[in-house]
Amino acid sequence: MAGNSPVLEDGSTLSRLDKTFLKIERIFALISGFAVFSLMVMAVVSVGGRNMFNRPLPGYVDWVEAAMPLIAFMGIAYAQRDGTHIRMDILIGRLKGRALWFAELVSVLLILLLMVALVWGSWAHFERSFDWNAPLWSRDSSIDIGLPLWPAKILAPIAFSILCVRLVIQIWGFGRALVLGLEQPVAVPLIQDAAAQAMAEAEQLGKKG
Repeated sequence: MAGNSPVLEDGSTLSRLDKTFLKIERIFALISGFAVFSLMVMAVVSVGGRNMFNRPLPGYVDWVEAAMPLIAFMGIAYAQRDGTHIRMDILIGRLKGRALWFAELVSVLLILLLMVALVWGSWAHFERSFDWNAPLWSRDSSIDIGLPLWPAKILAPIAFSILCVRLVIQIWGFGRALVLGLEQPVAVPLIQDAAAQAMAEAEQLGKKG
């Protein structure tokens, strides 16, 4: 299910850490959005140049490939924080109380293990591409205009590391809720039913109107 899950806040240390880290996540998400907009502009320039002057933008495909990590990875921690990623709540949405927090805790722990492995693997991939003694510090480059590939490759471990920090915060939040038996824990996305989601969307549309 895709939706914007509510994340509660209070004056606790966990909530303050959550709100502070959210500022970093928003910056990364903004960079990702700017990358999407830039590619749209480049597409217009490339198509327009091909149609009007028979000269498309040189290296357009290379720039698209280099920008893919910005688009695909830089906003994932922000999405994880707000629960806006795609998830299936058919089973877990039926759970309540400690059973729900235990299931969420286990799932986030598994995600963290996967992301730690991806940080390690993507960093090794970057190291194979980067060389202080090579031209532009790169051992490999794009085919068309020779863009160095290490800047794109380093974005993956950076974005995955940011997500790992977010997952640790959520593990703290779900673990705290499990131990204390909280009904409304802070710093974690809470599951909403269909009626609550519809009401939240209506409120957002009302504010925009």
